[in-house]
Amino acid sequence: MTVSAGSRTLEVKVLSAEGLTVDRKPVTKNVFVEIRAETLNCSTTSLGVADGARGSPSWNETLMVEIPPYARSITFDVKCKTSMGTKSVGIARIALSDFLGGIVPESSLQFLSYRLRNWEGRRNGIINFSVRVKSAMAPKYEPSVPVPMPALADRGSCGSQMRVPSGEQHNPRGVVTGIPVWWTNHSANP
Repeated sequence: MTVSAGSRTLEVKVLSAEGLTVDRKPVTKNVFVEIRAETLNCSTTSLGVADGARGSPSWNETLMVEIPPYARSITFDVKCKTSMGTKSVGIARIALSDFLGGIVPESSLQFLSYRLRNWEGRRNGIINFSVRVKSAMAPKYEPSVPVPMPALADRGSCGSQMRVPSGEQHNPRGVVTGIPVWWTNHSANP
């Protein structure tokens, strides 16, 4: 897997799932998980094995997931193979901000559990996994001054943009900030 500029690679260890049902029947075998980060590419586990007396599927499988710079969420799609084909059991769409850029350092291992929902939006089990950032390739931006706007006498609103230095103490992602400005200009002719 190649890492493009601005992307990150997550090490996701899919641990187990619990409380999965299909057509109101418990699902314990032939279950796998697809993980994607707002791309067509996905990482897939093997078929889960039933875990002890509970019968919940478990994987303990580590997947490397590339997160493109535009991605804002990661999706866990739990599926099961049936005699009629593959069926989606439940989906969890998780904001990347839940485990990136918070108080916990990104290289720390975090254990998480999220509620799965089926296509009707009903609760359908829980997915348990761990995650840590393996690599981060932040784009480099040159500091600049605010861009002057053209004459705005005829406009009712405008904005200002400026680049923020990408130093760790200011803004690690070097995001361009837009600031809308609204006013009423009674002297302007339409």
